[in-house]
Amino acid sequence: MRRSAIFFVLGLLTLTTLTSADIYLKETFSDDDWEKRWVHSKHKEDLGKFKVTAGEFYAHEIESRGLQTSEDARFYAISTKFDKIIDNSDKDLVVQYSVKHEQNIDCGGGYVKLLPSEFDALSFKGESLYNIMFGPDICGMNRKVHFILHHKGENKELKKSVKAPSDQVTHLYTLILKPDHTYKILIDNEEEASGTLEEDFDLLQPKEIIDPTAKKPEDWEDLAEIPDPDDHKPEDWVDQPTTIPDPDAKKPDDWDDWEPPHISNPAYKGEWQPKKIPNPKYKGEWKAPMIPNPDYVPEPNLHAFKTEFIGFDLWQVRSGTIFDNILITDDVEAAEKFANETFVKFRDAEKEAKKKLEELEKEQDEADEADKKDDDKKDDKKDDDDDIIDLDVKLGDDGEVFDIVKNDDNETNGISIEFYWVKNSGVEPEISQHEISEPINN
Repeated sequence: MRRSAIFFVLGLLTLTTLTSADIYLKETFSDDDWEKRWVHSKHKEDLGKFKVTAGEFYAHEIESRGLQTSEDARFYAISTKFDKIIDNSDKDLVVQYSVKHEQNIDCGGGYVKLLPSEFDALSFKGESLYNIMFGPDICGMNRKVHFILHHKGENKELKKSVKAPSDQVTHLYTLILKPDHTYKILIDNEEEASGTLEEDFDLLQPKEIIDPTAKKPEDWEDLAEIPDPDDHKPEDWVDQPTTIPDPDAKKPDDWDDWEPPHISNPAYKGEWQPKKIPNPKYKGEWKAPMIPNPDYVPEPNLHAFKTEFIGFDLWQVRSGTIFDNILITDDVEAAEKFANETFVKFRDAEKEAKKKLEELEKEQDEADEADKKDDDKKDDKKDDDDDIIDLDVKLGDDGEVFDIVKNDDNETNGISIEFYWVKNSGVEPEISQHEISEPINN
């Protein structure tokens, strides 16, 4: 009985641990009701439109569906509301979603924004207040992953550099923010950056500062080497000038006040200096001591926000990015599990689908090129067959041709008329023009 009771207690503890996790949003765009959950901003009339699609290549027709930008050179703004307000004061916050730049993006954002309760979805724009911004941003060779926190009226960006992948397949972005002020950034389940908010953001005053009253002691030796006091200048050392008059220079005959030009002195050894030896009194470079910063004020809730919305506020030159499998939770293990069920599960199949699409496109390009060459050959043959020669044709009394002369005067302005005649018709001889498809030698 006692042993059974222990197992029962452990079971209750395990159940409590599993059910204590909160999943604030799990969006896969696999149903047709996504537009009931997501709100398009109305702050501009020409905002780009989102659509849901699996794209041109995918692992699964339904499970690979995501939210895609569909118009080039547009701003985009769309958001959705959580079932309840997130308060991550005493719990982890995990932001995870996938990005597929299927269009081979040249310049555009792919980040999400976590937004406070006072957020207005219909007026969502770049200037809208947000709590956290996270995700890739690519423009040319500049490829970075943003991690920005709003703090005391300012948006503060991570000082570390995290590079975003820029290929056409799906990549998974994960941000983990903990109550102890530590964070992690993962791309495709691999850690790319980690640290503390105080060290990696300019959010607070530094804990220590240089003592402004400190001064270097007068007897501080900070020279690593000094001249050897026992080294003396050799007796045969002659200080030579750096240059001397050129002995080969000759005074011009018509020059009165003349001085020869100077050249480098081959005998010059430089200024004599004693050799250097290690300074026995060297103490190293002097640095002022650090003291506690009187302006430093710790913030226990530096990491904490009250968040009720998530949205995409983007600019893209070339559209086609697909966002999918958005998960907002306080459970790192739940995020890992969801990543395995979605991103990891379909990753290889998607790459294989892309490979097959590229092979089909290559075959189509080769077929189109072959068709183009065939068409060009046919056009060339047709051009050869269609050569027109304007001729003056003289007919005899019996209708027979007795003289053909090439018409160089072009009196007919390039118009050729096909002629015929009847032998012994009695028709008067006349000059006609005949359209001839074969070349005739003059």
